[in-house]
Amino acid sequence: MTGSQTQKPTAFLIDSSVFVFRSYYSMSPELVDEEGNSNHAVYGFARFLARFVKQTQAQYIATAFDEALTTSFRNEIYPQYKANREPAPEDLKKQFKHCQKLAKLLGIAVYADDSYEADDLIGTLHQTYANRGHNVCIVSADKDLAQLVRPTDWWWDYGKSKPLGFNALTDKFGVRPDQVCDFLALAGDQVDNIPGVKGVGVKTAQILINHFNDLDNILTRHQEIGYLSFRGAKSCQKKIKDQQQAARLSRQLVKIVVDAPIENDDIYKTKANQADLVAFIEHMNFGPMLRRELIEAANI
Repeated sequence: MTGSQTQKPTAFLIDSSVFVFRSYYSMSPELVDEEGNSNHAVYGFARFLARFVKQTQAQYIATAFDEALTTSFRNEIYPQYKANREPAPEDLKKQFKHCQKLAKLLGIAVYADDSYEADDLIGTLHQTYANRGHNVCIVSADKDLAQLVRPTDWWWDYGKSKPLGFNALTDKFGVRPDQVCDFLALAGDQVDNIPGVKGVGVKTAQILINHFNDLDNILTRHQEIGYLSFRGAKSCQKKIKDQQQAARLSRQLVKIVVDAPIENDDIYKTKANQADLVAFIEHMNFGPMLRRELIEAANI
């Protein structure tokens, strides 16, 4: 993924919340900083980031964090958006701030906003770096972000799978990456409380998208659905006809913004201030192995 001599280096865009949450729920909460505060999420995120940087030798790298879970512009469109999610525990909120600080100390660009979600910040950076001639690797477990992937890009659920390109994602989701948004508009998404079209599941959504190519075609040609040869085609036709508004609303919620206001879009990795990094490591009570890995990552 480093590209040839003529190809610009890959830009790595990390959906950080995924890796912070994973650490919070999988690491021992007995890990504490100098003041006795839990820091297991920070520890796990630090280990992930150090190893990721070492493995990829990333020159262009950004981390995006969610701070808009209840204040996103999507909540204004649809107040129930993500309303099924429990608020983050207080100790996790504090650890998120430490994770942002650590990324900055490693010379990695950090993005967070209270109107735009991490997906939108990644979408905007993706657009910027795609326009500048970079291939992009989106580091996430979130299928929503697959909609950004071009034939020259990757989607990487780091630690769980290898990087997946356009064709591999098509196999994984049953629709092309550029169809993922319309697919979710039909099937909905329980995790984010996206309604979709009630009664249309994943398999039916795949059939419809593969046959009609996109949501607009499905909605304008819904009378043709009844003639398709899948079980429940006739009742599906009525569901699509009756719930066009829900499908359009769902697409609006799922579609990633690619022009969010970002002050500084420079994600070139800089050399860290080692003294500040060491002070942070000591405050966090990280052991010698992680300390060594972080200092090494800082100097890549």
